[in-house]
Amino acid sequence: MPTLNEILNETQSVGSGFDVVRRKYIKELSDYTGRNVIIYYSGWLQKPMLPGLAPLLQVNDNDKNGFMATIHNLVRTRGLDLLLHTPGGDIAATESLVDYLRKMFGTNIRAIVPQLAMSAGTMIALSCKEIVMGKQSNLGPIDPQISMCPARGVLEEFRKAQEEIRDAKTDQDRVARVATWQPIIAKYTPALIGECSKAVDWSAAMVIEWLKTGMFAADDKAEEKAQRIVTELNSHEETKTHARHIHADRLRELGVKITTLEEDEKLQDAVLTVHHACINTLGQTGALKIIENQESISFIVAAAVQQLSGIPIPMPQPMPGQPRSQGGPESPQPEL
Repeated sequence: MPTLNEILNETQSVGSGFDVVRRKYIKELSDYTGRNVIIYYSGWLQKPMLPGLAPLLQVNDNDKNGFMATIHNLVRTRGLDLLLHTPGGDIAATESLVDYLRKMFGTNIRAIVPQLAMSAGTMIALSCKEIVMGKQSNLGPIDPQISMCPARGVLEEFRKAQEEIRDAKTDQDRVARVATWQPIIAKYTPALIGECSKAVDWSAAMVIEWLKTGMFAADDKAEEKAQRIVTELNSHEETKTHARHIHADRLRELGVKITTLEEDEKLQDAVLTVHHACINTLGQTGALKIIENQESISFIVAAAVQQLSGIPIPMPQPMPGQPRSQGGPESPQPEL
């Protein structure tokens, strides 16, 4: 006869109805592909207005704990299908996460994007051997953001100010142009220009290397192809806005190895069913982020909304039966 504690542990391990349904379909997807499946899902679309939760919803260093938990005991030779749904996040955490995934699975990693993998999520997808997308799927630009501003945009603005002041025809004209630009440039923090330049170079070099050693590893034109992709996706001038949604057709034009979900109806059904189950969990529960494999091993970050003087205060909480995730703001880092 099990003890009360054993009954409690068994109950918690099963999870809620949301968990049961979601895990069922993740397992079915893995059974169909014959590969390991890990979902990496953020609820940023379902919980955009909750204050103070952005660091938890974005890619961050705490996610490594989730991947360590879900990768443990997986058969690595089966490779990995990584379902991505994320707004992006910390660039250093992204670099570390890709490095870890490659140490676990080599380059036998396939990114599947049912809806959106933006910014740093795009970088993770580009580190894989191929990307599976549907007609509804999008990636985004990979230009880094510094203090919520596009790093390339800051550099472009600063160069424009330099050029306009340098090209002034008269001293009077130069004084007028300085007066126009001075209040704009004065808003820049110390070392901002240097930090923006480094962030742009860092993100570009990182993705080029991943493309050369992953997606284009056997291609004698790997450098050329990687440069073209990164030049387009890392250009604020070309993409216009960091929120730009880039479809599979455009990515294929750039040379990205894209497989369309519509080519395999059974795969499409399995992937979108998992996606809908994840969105249902994120929309109907306190879950902020879900990292989970086909063996029902989960790492879920959740928030409970508490009332304090009538103001909702989100507090990081563990989901039943899941490892607790330590939340909280991180030190400022370039974000993608």
